[in-house]
Amino acid sequence: MKTVLVRRTGGPEVLEMEERPTPRPGPGEALVRVEAAGVNFIDIYYRSGAYSRDLPFVLGEEGAGVVEAVGPGVKEPSIGDRVAWAGAPGSYATQVIARADRLVPLPDAVTSRQAAAVMLQGMTADFLARSTFRLEAGKSCVVHAAAGGVGLLLVQMAKRAGARVFAITSTDEKAKLAREAGADDAVLSTREPFDEVVRARAGGMGVDVVYDSVGASTFDRSLLCLRPRGMLVLFGQASGRVPPIDLQVLNARGSLFVTRPKLGDYVATRAELLERASRVLGAVASGDLRARIYAEYPLPQAAEAHTALASRSTTGKLLIVPS
Repeated sequence: MKTVLVRRTGGPEVLEMEERPTPRPGPGEALVRVEAAGVNFIDIYYRSGAYSRDLPFVLGEEGAGVVEAVGPGVKEPSIGDRVAWAGAPGSYATQVIARADRLVPLPDAVTSRQAAAVMLQGMTADFLARSTFRLEAGKSCVVHAAAGGVGLLLVQMAKRAGARVFAITSTDEKAKLAREAGADDAVLSTREPFDEVVRARAGGMGVDVVYDSVGASTFDRSLLCLRPRGMLVLFGQASGRVPPIDLQVLNARGSLFVTRPKLGDYVATRAELLERASRVLGAVASGDLRARIYAEYPLPQAAEAHTALASRSTTGKLLIVPS
């Protein structure tokens, strides 16, 4: 099988193509032919060394495809089933070994490309809007990087829940996409202090929750967007890690809450994984949730995909398509 390998951490140039023997699935595992793999910031964090992993390793965590073989003890899925996943290391490849209990069935109406575009980011948006802070009518939120992969999905989910959505973007084009996804207001952070605009448009009190995937460059102003007892949900670090803060700041600004969640803790059991995935994939199948695929890259161009994602100039999802 063909893979995208990381032998040493660093920039996109460290990514290498390597052919390896196709492995056999062990107990509780399945071998899946990868039809599409998602490109995510977590892949960049592993490649760069920001997140540690034993070297060498095949990059990628998310994708969709067809089961080619199953190991001992696996009752489902079966050979030939279409499945998707978020959390199978080694997904930048023509085949991947995955834990069978972390694979979810694909509805007939959802393509492998659509599934690879929403598994990680769609379930992330789902837990952010439903579980970390439950959005509903009368609530208000700020969504950073609102034209990105998670951002566009989160805006749609927030509006379906009845919340007022302030989309933070960097360009007019991205603001247009956020509004098309349902955002009530779009603020260009490159032109004006987004916190001042949000507070003014929110009646001076601030919003209930800020969803911040940018990190270091936005964190302080994100806190300033919040009403008393509001919550800042930090779920990414596209601009770098947030430095340590004095927790007394949270007290002084109105008994604020800050949390740093990750998807794994919100799909910890198979029951929760299936519930969350089926809700997201079902919404895609019905047309209630639209996945925007920005670009597709073959395996040898994985470095180009990383460069594009890191530039923060893309909108929607980037995919690796092995074949």
